[in-house]
Amino acid sequence: MTIRKWIAAIIVVFLAAVAISGCLGVKTPSVSNPKPPAVFVDYQRTGGIAGLDDRLVIFNNGVAVISRKTVSKEIALNQSELERITGIFNEAQFSMLQGNYTARLGAADYYRYTISYHGKTVIAEDSAIPPSLHPVIDEMNRIINMASSGERIDLPNAKLPS
Repeated sequence: MTIRKWIAAIIVVFLAAVAISGCLGVKTPSVSNPKPPAVFVDYQRTGGIAGLDDRLVIFNNGVAVISRKTVSKEIALNQSELERITGIFNEAQFSMLQGNYTARLGAADYYRYTISYHGKTVIAEDSAIPPSLHPVIDEMNRIINMASSGERIDLPNAKLPS
């Protein structure tokens, strides 16, 4: 055999050894994929004379996203605020409400509220809102308005759920 054939054979053996050794014994570290946050509350307010289209999505990790016609903002709610919101929904007996509360025909410039909480969605329009749902709507509007104005979202003096 000539030297060229020997060199070619050595190169082939070397490349095969490198290819095989790349598959041996080296484990790639497992990457944990943390579970993404779940939606805690999804609230949308549309309509009215001004033609509002406001949305508030609160995730179970406390991150909240407020979207208005021209602006979107992210804020953080603490655990006490999430507990307060849970208490308001519980007091409203949200899970017991019907799915739709629509205003009478011919009504104009009413707000329409779409609220989802724990897998249940309730749609209500002004003049047809059940009394127990008013505190929920008021709280969601308060968070939107305070975050949009740049104010710190502080808990009003109210009892937390027991």
